[in-house]
Amino acid sequence: MSKMRLAIVGAGPAGIYAADLLLKAERDFEVEIDLFEQLPAPYGLVRYGVSPDHPRIKGIITALRDVLDSGEIRFFGNVRYGQDLTLDDLKQHYNAVIFSTGAIRDAMLGVPGIDAEGSYGAADFVSWFDGHPDVPRTWPLEAASVGVVGNGNVALDISRMLIKHADDLLPTEIPDNVYQGLKANPIEELHLFGRRGPKYVKFTPLELRELGEVRDVDMVIDERDFEHADPYADEVLAKNKQVTVMTRIMDKWRDEQRAREAGEVEPASRRLHMHFWSKPVEVVVEDGRVAGLKIERTRPDGEGGTIDTGEFEVIPMQSLYRAIGYFGSPLDEIPFDEARGVIPNEQGRVLDLEGNRVPGVYATGWIKRGPVGLIGHTKSDAMETLECLMADADSWWRPEHGDAATIPELLSERGVPFTNLDGWHRLDEHELSLGDAAGRTRIKVVSRDEMTRISRGE
Repeated sequence: MSKMRLAIVGAGPAGIYAADLLLKAERDFEVEIDLFEQLPAPYGLVRYGVSPDHPRIKGIITALRDVLDSGEIRFFGNVRYGQDLTLDDLKQHYNAVIFSTGAIRDAMLGVPGIDAEGSYGAADFVSWFDGHPDVPRTWPLEAASVGVVGNGNVALDISRMLIKHADDLLPTEIPDNVYQGLKANPIEELHLFGRRGPKYVKFTPLELRELGEVRDVDMVIDERDFEHADPYADEVLAKNKQVTVMTRIMDKWRDEQRAREAGEVEPASRRLHMHFWSKPVEVVVEDGRVAGLKIERTRPDGEGGTIDTGEFEVIPMQSLYRAIGYFGSPLDEIPFDEARGVIPNEQGRVLDLEGNRVPGVYATGWIKRGPVGLIGHTKSDAMETLECLMADADSWWRPEHGDAATIPELLSERGVPFTNLDGWHRLDEHELSLGDAAGRTRIKVVSRDEMTRISRGE
């Protein structure tokens, strides 16, 4: 076959990396790639899953923009797979499809009371403060004391956004509705819970250090969490340079806490409590609302795990966030593993629920492997999928329509107000101009209709 037409569903880092790697791969055929995204703008997780006070991480957009601006990929935004475009449509116009739709739902925390009013998932909160167009414009920030369950970077992100003073976020690209919501936030204390010890956290040192640098917030440490003898941590984790750095950071916080307790340093107006060896067992509910979190103290088993101690405590709070992982969403006509939240696959080749290969259908990114790894890890993941794709030429679809013009014609006939790369540039410039007028880098447009109207020049 002299030419391959490929559809990629999902224009986040995973989808864009897959397109870029295929274009650069050594191959004996030409390739045309169409990138479909349900939102009017590209970049997925980088635009709508990274906290706005992380400009260094968002710098990856520069690399993604270079790929899109190469002129070798067509972008179709505001197109919903399964609604505006079906699997049958893809089969009629392409040789194969790669799904890179990520994971945007929250994994559940299976404890009593988790569904009480005031209990939230991290993914929903992240979508709100990142200005995702498909979530409500307001968020119920009404609690003076808040809990966050999780010991990964997402838990740190939402903790930092909750405890940080809103004015300190003005240099970022937060939408105005988010700034106004955070400005009215009455929070005084935040409690961050992890079921294992301080040397087992999944944070990165940079994220942890940033948390301690938030203005007017004291880091509060429970000295009990550092008293356990733990041969595994001493022998295995101590060799990890990141663990060493993070231990040093927390030791500094302990020193600062001792200075405050001795009256040598004035206390801040807000406090962030770190709770390790604390397993959530129940959300305390009063009148249907979150009133506290009951935890059981754990201790190390010497092999990297924990042992329940039978000692329980209740920490009062008025709202609780779970940040224990993201979960994928099923796609129309595509097999889905409900237990793992992924598309079943073997090295990116999609399998049906009986384990048989589904010709022409591939997956990459979090919908392939689950929400594990940082954004940069998607490159190696995409390469594995592409190697399988290129090896499977004999089983590619044989589309009836090979003309590139048929897709925009089809979407227009169906009344889909799709956006393209030029439209994204218009929206990008508009957001930058809004920010410039307010003395900020960018002000993100939140409304889907407004994003689409600006992108389409209407």
